[in-house]
Amino acid sequence: MASGDTAITKKCGCTEITIFLLALIFGTACSICSKVMMDMHGIGMTGETEQFSKPIFQTFGMFVGMTFGVVMHWSVLYFRVPFPGYNHASPSTNSKDHPTESTSLVPKDANSDSKNSGQIPLSMYFYLAIPSVFDLAATALCMLGLRYLDVSIYQLLRGSGVVFVALMKDRFLGDRLYKFQWLGVVLNVVSVILVGVTAILASSTKTHADVAQADVIWGIVLVLAGAFVQALQYVFEEKVMSMDIPAPPLLLIGMEGVWGSVLCLLVVYPLAYYLPGDDHGSYEHFGNTMAMILNTKSIQIMFGVYFVAIFGYNLFAVLVTFLLNSIWHAILDNFRPITIWLADMFIFYFINEAFGEAWIKESWLQLLGMAVLLYGTSIYNAPHPGSVWLQGEWYSLGLDFSDEYHEIEESTRESEIDAEW
Repeated sequence: MASGDTAITKKCGCTEITIFLLALIFGTACSICSKVMMDMHGIGMTGETEQFSKPIFQTFGMFVGMTFGVVMHWSVLYFRVPFPGYNHASPSTNSKDHPTESTSLVPKDANSDSKNSGQIPLSMYFYLAIPSVFDLAATALCMLGLRYLDVSIYQLLRGSGVVFVALMKDRFLGDRLYKFQWLGVVLNVVSVILVGVTAILASSTKTHADVAQADVIWGIVLVLAGAFVQALQYVFEEKVMSMDIPAPPLLLIGMEGVWGSVLCLLVVYPLAYYLPGDDHGSYEHFGNTMAMILNTKSIQIMFGVYFVAIFGYNLFAVLVTFLLNSIWHAILDNFRPITIWLADMFIFYFINEAFGEAWIKESWLQLLGMAVLLYGTSIYNAPHPGSVWLQGEWYSLGLDFSDEYHEIEESTRESEIDAEW
C-alpha cells in the first residue's frame, strides 16, 4: 500500500535543499574542527604541554551550544519572527472573518493556531530530555565500540543508521516506504560501504591488530547499538515535532542542549573523573580541560569556531527532520564522510599539507561511493523535481516504479485540493 502522509507531501524543494546543504556545510566544519582540536596541544593544570584529546568535552560543548536554541525560541515568539515550525496567527482574528467562496468554512489554520504559539505545556520541557538521553547513550556506545575498531569500520557501521530509521518510521510512525524509497535507502548503505572499504584498503597498518577477535565483535555490536539508539533519537524528534501539540524546532534543540548539559555535568563528568585513564588518573579530567582552554589561546579560538559550527549543524539538521523527515536526517549523516573527504583534499592541496588528505589510488572507489550516494538520494526523492525516476530506462536496470510515482502524484494533488478548500 502507499506510504504515510509524510512520505507523500513532504518533498525536497529549493528551501529544503538549501537547509540540507547548510546542515552539510556546518556538519563538515564541525567534524573538521573536532578533528583539529583533538590534535592540538595546550598547557595543562600542571604547567606541562599536553594533547587536547577531550571527546567528552566536545560532547559537552555541543550541548552547551544547543542551549542557545532556547534563546532563539523565545526571541522568535516575542518578536513574532517568521520561522519554520512557528505559527504567529491569532485565533481571534480568524474567527471574525466570514467564510466566502475563497475562504474555507473552517480556517486552514484552525487546528494549528494553538500549535507553536507559545502555549506549550510545562511537561514538554521535561519530555524533551528524552532525545538528550538518546544522544548521550548513542555517543557513549559508539565511543566504546571505537576502542576495538578501526575508524573506517566504525564509519561503515554508523552508516547503517539510515536502515534503522527507515524501519522505525515504517513500524512506529506509520510512514510506510515505497519500494523505490527502500532502494534509495539501500544505495545509501552501499555508498557508506564503498567509503569504508576505501579507508580499509588505504590503511597500510592495522591500528587494532592486537585486539582479540571477540573484542572486535563486541566493538561491532556496540557501534551498531549506538546507530540504533541514534535512529531512535531521529525518529523521536520527528514524532515530537508533529504531535497535536508539537515542540517547535528551536525549543527542541534548546532543551536537548539544556538537558544534555545537565547530564554531562551531573552524570558523565563524575563518571569520567572516577574511571581510570591517562588524563591525570582519570578517563577525562574536567579541571585539566578547563586549565588547557584558559592557558591556550589557539584552543579558545578553535573551540569558538566549533561552538558556532556545532550549533549551526544541529539547528539545520533538526530543520531537515522538520521540513522533510528523519530518514533525510540519516541521509545527511551519510553525506558527511564524503564532504569531509572533499574538504580534507582541499585543505591538503590549497591550504596546508600538514592537515587534510591527499588523493590516492583508492580514492577512485571513494568517488564511486559519492556517485552512488547522490544516485540513491535522487531515487529516494522521486517523483519530486530534481530526482531520478526509475521507469525502465538503461540506468534503471530494468526497474519500473511508474505506478508508485503516479500514486504519489495523485495523492499529492488530492492533499493540495483538500488544503485549499
